[in-house]
Amino acid sequence: MHDIIIQLVTAFTGSLGFSLLFGLRRRYLPPASLGGMLAWGIYLAVDAWLQSGFLACLLGAAFAVLYAELLARRLKTPAILFVVPAILPLVPGSFLYYAMSSAVRGELELARSYGRQTALYALAIAAGISFMIAARELRTRR
Repeated sequence: MHDIIIQLVTAFTGSLGFSLLFGLRRRYLPPASLGGMLAWGIYLAVDAWLQSGFLACLLGAAFAVLYAELLARRLKTPAILFVVPAILPLVPGSFLYYAMSSAVRGELELARSYGRQTALYALAIAAGISFMIAARELRTRR
């Protein structure tokens, strides 16, 4: 449980740091950072429940978009201000690092494995975002 709390706090802090770097207004910092923490929480819960990093990442990204859309309507601001910080904790940085490190060391099979994982997680993020945007478009066209 302690490890999960540390991960959630780190996700919040990472989203906060990126929001500051992104130049987000001070009043939007807490909700934007909370989105990153909640998206990572969804990822952790789904991964523990289904043991599927791909589905966990997909559902975390879908939740991040839903959260951002709802928050944008409530605060009357563009959703992109909340989507980007919420997605940030889901980005597969460690897999990309290990893929590049393995490639530099000449361990090509290991680099391919990590590269595949990186691509799958990136695909899951893109699919989660795409599904939610498509659902929104279908809903607004009715």
